[in-house]
Amino acid sequence: MQLKRISTNSVNAADLTVTPVILSGGVGSRLWPLSRSMYPKQFLDMDGTGPLLATTLRRLPYQDGYTAPIIVCNNDHRFLVSDTVEAACDRGARIILENKGQNTAPAIAIAALAACDTDPEAIIVVMPSDHIIADTQSFEAAALHAAKVASEGKFILFGIKPTRPHSGYGYIKRGTRLESDNAEVYAVEKFYEKPDLQTAERYLQSGDYYWNSGVFVLHAASFLSELERLQPDVMLAARAAWLNSEKDLGFIRLHEESFAQSPSISVDHAVMEHTDKAVVLPLDVGWNDIGSWDSLADMGDKDTAGNVCAGLAKESGQTILEDTRDTYIHSSRSLVATLGIDNLIIVETPDALLVSNRDRAEDVSKLVKKIKSKGGRKTEQHLRCHRPWGYFEQLGVAGRFQVKVLHVKPGAELSLQMHHHRSEHWVVVQGTAEVTIGSDSQLVRENESVYITATQWHQLKNPGKVPLEIIEVQIGSYLGEDDIIRSNDVYHRSANETK
Repeated sequence: MQLKRISTNSVNAADLTVTPVILSGGVGSRLWPLSRSMYPKQFLDMDGTGPLLATTLRRLPYQDGYTAPIIVCNNDHRFLVSDTVEAACDRGARIILENKGQNTAPAIAIAALAACDTDPEAIIVVMPSDHIIADTQSFEAAALHAAKVASEGKFILFGIKPTRPHSGYGYIKRGTRLESDNAEVYAVEKFYEKPDLQTAERYLQSGDYYWNSGVFVLHAASFLSELERLQPDVMLAARAAWLNSEKDLGFIRLHEESFAQSPSISVDHAVMEHTDKAVVLPLDVGWNDIGSWDSLADMGDKDTAGNVCAGLAKESGQTILEDTRDTYIHSSRSLVATLGIDNLIIVETPDALLVSNRDRAEDVSKLVKKIKSKGGRKTEQHLRCHRPWGYFEQLGVAGRFQVKVLHVKPGAELSLQMHHHRSEHWVVVQGTAEVTIGSDSQLVRENESVYITATQWHQLKNPGKVPLEIIEVQIGSYLGEDDIIRSNDVYHRSANETK
């Protein structure tokens, strides 16, 4: 594609076409054990308003001047993303799949190429999928103003006015104020990585520094031209990956080999720190990147002792706190009782427990790396594992048997499959199942069951209009999820996607 240089003529905001771009490639390791690599934080409800991705999709209203959003996400999450889009987005979205994340610069390049294919003068608003913004009305107004500034040749970063010294964020130092319809817009003087606490306090007192929100407003073609000048290898790989992309079940699948050739680099390091086009637009919109458990503690409803209870722990009677101060407690299933503690993070899930000093909340990702290095899979999946057809949840496991519940969405079906090492006994507890074993098919209703021996080809479908729930008892010498040979998979999954 030939990149078009932007005209510097003044443009009215009403004449602009703005495309929201959502980057959904993160794994949220600092929010383990609630966030797992196969079900990261953008799919979690952190503030009672629904999954963070759904909240982000609704952040810029679908009105004249806005196009349907573009989402760049990990291939492993594609069905979670499509389900979220279906529930939250009337106009749908273009979902672009990365087989391997290469950081934000290549991802934004791909989104910009996609936007330019629709409109050579497209303005893109690039947003992470997993942040909270309390004042959405002010954010929308800022995005529209930033779109006008972007049309005049600038690359806008939203800088968040700091409310306290924070050592977990990158900072932007503002330079000269620019003329921009009486709004605050400044040249970027310099970027700073996460500082120590003393330096962060100095930044706060100065008033010239802002938290780097990771939200950008860009004229897509101009950004691509600057990226090509500064990082030609990134641009070369992105262009090849986009031009050779393919459609698959409504997704856009990037050419894997081409995209893998791109250097893994953030957009800040690739472009923003080197271009003279970067400007910062200060915002005070109740922003939180939910980057750690301490961030959630800061935004939660505190009791008189400074404690925050979330999840099941928020319900009456599910936490017993005695002589406890400044502690964050999240419970998924169990009652939590504390005695004589302060300044802790306690997060309980059905298969893992985290206890940390709040001052070390930023280091939870180090624990995740250690668990992975020891071969632990509890960084990847919860006991409930989501699939394009619904989900299954482990209820119990021991020795040579395992018990699960299968939840199959109306009209959905599992692949035709076979297991070498286990037999399965299915009991229908809700709905009606269509079960194929070998060449025979039958309907199995509530309180009825079927038995499938090892090496038998079988398939499960939900032909009804209500969810199908089945209790599955597996018996065998090996019960791993990778003991599946698939055939005729309507979801086009590869063999290595069984996790």
